[in-house]
Amino acid sequence: MPERTVLVTGAAGFIGSHVTEALLARGDRVIGLDNFEPNYDPDIKRANLASALSDERFELIEGDIRDPQALEAAFDHDAETVVHLAARGGVRASLTDPEGYYATNVLGTISVLQAAARRGVSQVVFGSSSSVYGATNTVPFSEDQPTDRPISPYAATKCAAELACYTWHHLYGIPTVCLRFFTVYGPRQRPDLAIHRFVRIVREGQPIPRFGDGSSSRDYTYVADIARGVLAALDLDAGYQVINLGNSSPVTLAELIGLVADATDVVPAIEEMAARAGDVPRTYADIGKAGRLLGWVPEWSMADGLREFVAWYDRTFA
Repeated sequence: MPERTVLVTGAAGFIGSHVTEALLARGDRVIGLDNFEPNYDPDIKRANLASALSDERFELIEGDIRDPQALEAAFDHDAETVVHLAARGGVRASLTDPEGYYATNVLGTISVLQAAARRGVSQVVFGSSSSVYGATNTVPFSEDQPTDRPISPYAATKCAAELACYTWHHLYGIPTVCLRFFTVYGPRQRPDLAIHRFVRIVREGQPIPRFGDGSSSRDYTYVADIARGVLAALDLDAGYQVINLGNSSPVTLAELIGLVADATDVVPAIEEMAARAGDVPRTYADIGKAGRLLGWVPEWSMADGLREFVAWYDRTFA
């Protein structure tokens, strides 16, 4: 592929920083936009970009996607395509601040789409979530299933943002791919997410909280696989598409605790807790469409990915 200029919103985040590095590695120029929101330590987010900042083809703009001046400054660097990953993440925090989630995840996405339409970009890739499927019992989750029963404010904002992506595609003809990410993990994972919390707890010698009976399951997907999928979606010319990116191999909570024990070489104590509101009982990706349209299949096993995460955690926080 010839060099392109790609705008990555949320570039300093967990997934955004990996996507940024993958784009630079293949020869693209990247404009990173991030507001370094202090939902966790902004210094961690700055460290995420250490490699990218050493590359002359990377430009960082500090600003919010809801700020018209910041967006204009980002697009003034002649971005040809957009990877929109900036968002408020997490189910539980959305229960206490639904207005904030709506403002960023819905209104912020509309601001990005409006700017993309004005500038005539050639492709938009939007980072959505498996949470849009809600508490369905139909597995695996396929892209043609209804997504009109989200069970958390976070999930509702991702549903709304997907609808906005379709509307702006319809009105302005921008090729757009909404990627539904399934429980992404790996180095730089947000501190509030389960694998990061479990490894930290184990290293601190504390018991792991097990919410519910341990039978809930997630389709954990390694971040390098997700980054490959994002780059493949940027190269797709197929109008408007919604595509799952998952490992298609769900792991129960009880199994995850065992895998963390193996990766850390520590058998943790378990603290039993009640199931939490807003959590779906399972996620399980049908990835046939990703294979057909993107030529994408996951390459990382859960055991290998967890070992990589633990190695990163020990280097970073020891």
